[in-house]
Amino acid sequence: MSKKLLFVVTEDWYLVSHRLPLAIAAQQAGFKVSVATRLVKHQHIITEHGLQVIPFNMERRGLDPLHLIHEIYSLVSILRRERPDIIHLVALRPVIVGGIATYLAGISNVVFALTGMGFLFTDGGRLPWIRKTIQKSLPWLLSQGLTIVQNQDDAEQLISFGLPKNRLRLIPGSGVDVKHFVPGIQSIETAPDTIDSLPIPILPIPISIPIVMMASRLLWDKGLAEFIAAAKILQNQHCRFVLVGTIDNDNPASASEDDIKGWIAAKIIEWWGHSTDMATVLSQADIVCLPSYREGLPKVLLEAMACGKPCITTDVPGCRAAVTHQDNGLLVPVKDATALATAIKQLLDDLEQRHRLGIRGRERAVNEFSQERIIEKTLAVYQEVMA
Repeated sequence: MSKKLLFVVTEDWYLVSHRLPLAIAAQQAGFKVSVATRLVKHQHIITEHGLQVIPFNMERRGLDPLHLIHEIYSLVSILRRERPDIIHLVALRPVIVGGIATYLAGISNVVFALTGMGFLFTDGGRLPWIRKTIQKSLPWLLSQGLTIVQNQDDAEQLISFGLPKNRLRLIPGSGVDVKHFVPGIQSIETAPDTIDSLPIPILPIPISIPIVMMASRLLWDKGLAEFIAAAKILQNQHCRFVLVGTIDNDNPASASEDDIKGWIAAKIIEWWGHSTDMATVLSQADIVCLPSYREGLPKVLLEAMACGKPCITTDVPGCRAAVTHQDNGLLVPVKDATALATAIKQLLDDLEQRHRLGIRGRERAVNEFSQERIIEKTLAVYQEVMA
């Protein structure tokens, strides 16, 4: 009889964006897979793969105790009805709500997946009492099962909170499809000799204006202000600054539509909006930036690396797990727009360095972060939990 695996995520789009290949692989490995999530507009993508969707209205933000209690008992009801053999809780809020719910429902086979420590931990002065409460309660919650973290910094922080090291498993991100995200056409005149080492060659075309791209949700915590400030500093350079992503009205850290319109009117950036074809979008970039304040392991950096793009990001947890300075990209101090602008100009002025970093990024994407590797490691954690 098939074992029942239940994912709990905040919204259906996140499952599709980050965990759908894992869910499909688990199904192919013999699990009966269900997803408890808030339904937005991606239910049909999940169900067309033969996965069951269970409506579960979990807020992405908000700390109202009554809402949290309602979510806990709603999930307890789902767990008692579905009786999963294993439950996979993804991201900080599902980990907290689900950790309490699994305890109340008597379910012991639990995989906690912390995809970063959340917005509460990106600013030391914000909501300190809640941060302290979470810090004290996490070790108890996570001790019920095994916890997957995406970078060594988060592992060390959880250990400092009191979680035993033997309850942790480090799996770097959700993986990248290196057969879909591949090096392609770039705006270059000639390619260096080392270009032949790429699995798929970059094709030379007549030179055009270099594109410096930031692709993410348009959140201040992603380093949006620093990207805009760097674009202003380099406004007279021969390059285009491009934002790719959507405004997130449910997130208190989101930029507004007026912010975007103002930057466009001032000719600081171009805004390409949301894209469902990031492989094509990234192929048009010459440099990819993510000046984030903290991450788990940024998917967009892995996708850019797989596409052979040099990356500039911040020297913070998660980002430095994907990018090593002067190896496959450049690291800059967090919240430092001047340093970001300096790094961007360095790569704009050095085509050979851009290619060297891009080639190394592709190698790391294939060897360390491929989707197949991440799925294999995660399925092994499922078997370990159920043993």
